[in-house]
Amino acid sequence: MNLKEMIKEILPEVIELRRDFHMYPELGFQEFRTSEKIADYLEKNGIEVRKNIAKTGVLGLLRGKENGKTILFRADIDALPLEELNNVSYKSRNPGVMHACGHDGHTAILLGTAKILSKLRDQLKGNVKFAFQPAEELPPGGAELMIKEGILENPYVDKVYALHLWNLLPKGKIAIRKGVFCAQADAFTIKIRGKGGHGSAPHHSIDPIIVAVNIVQALQAIPAREIDPLTPFVLSVCKIQSGNTFNVIPEEAEIEGTVRSFDQKIAEKVADRIKTISQKIGEAFGCKVDLEYQFGYPPGRNNDHETEFVKNVAKEVIGEENIEEMNPSMGGEDFSYFLEERPGTMFFLGSRNEEKGLIHPHHSAYFDFDEEVMAIGIEIFVRIALQNLI
Repeated sequence: MNLKEMIKEILPEVIELRRDFHMYPELGFQEFRTSEKIADYLEKNGIEVRKNIAKTGVLGLLRGKENGKTILFRADIDALPLEELNNVSYKSRNPGVMHACGHDGHTAILLGTAKILSKLRDQLKGNVKFAFQPAEELPPGGAELMIKEGILENPYVDKVYALHLWNLLPKGKIAIRKGVFCAQADAFTIKIRGKGGHGSAPHHSIDPIIVAVNIVQALQAIPAREIDPLTPFVLSVCKIQSGNTFNVIPEEAEIEGTVRSFDQKIAEKVADRIKTISQKIGEAFGCKVDLEYQFGYPPGRNNDHETEFVKNVAKEVIGEENIEEMNPSMGGEDFSYFLEERPGTMFFLGSRNEEKGLIHPHHSAYFDFDEEVMAIGIEIFVRIALQNLI
């Protein structure tokens, strides 16, 4: 039986796994059922298992017949705080939680990969680690914690790989690029404390809403006037919250937003500017202003050699004409921590199918993907392992 036939044989099982994960999604660091199911499946396929890494992470280790290098594949396992609006048999049964980014698919793909490789272990000169990582959607995320808890050691990991389903790309294609492919994703919260009062007598109060409005407007000068226009950069204010009725000037207001860039030095500069601008505006109006700034995942940088290697592997699976050069994304991805530690690459697996109506973007309450593409992901992963460890 050739590799494609082996994958075709297990694909219904992989789809069943994916749908089970989809029906019972769990938020970051709460993936208790998910991690138990992963561990049980790995153990049933003869793979060594280490549990409770970074709280809910799982690591599988497949030892080949002979000694050699060790490679690692990573899948993220958490869901999003979102109410699913799809009408499908496998719709989320956990209210307010949904796999709206494809992590259920990533997990099922990696379990399918583990099953195929367990059948081929006699061909492997080396080891494969399967990292099922919690809390990718919950900065600071689970990747850094798993690394700190030693998953890249004993045995030492030489290379790291991951994929991400991508509904912007049609089924049958992948996108990949050398170098930076995603941004550093920071978050900030600005807390403004004024003096509440009656809406009819604003002169007896210090209005934090006016301060918030001025801060939001002033922050737009950072990308417009302080960052080189040829430098990719985003500063978005995504939430303003204050007050609860029409005739009361509130005591407090709060602003939340995100900063995205490909350069950590720019992020550090911007954090300082947000603090200065917001505090000076607050001071001018007589308000106290505090900034909480969270530096997020570092920019994701694919290794040139490993990216070229994966492109060559993918040619064998889908053909060169179906491999696209990915445009850098302002999204964040904590697989970047793995890429800081070891050479590796992440590629994006096309999962869009317009004929089936599978067109909705990631993080949409209507997100779903073509499950047949999981066979492509499994084959690319298996071939990556075989070509590294022969």
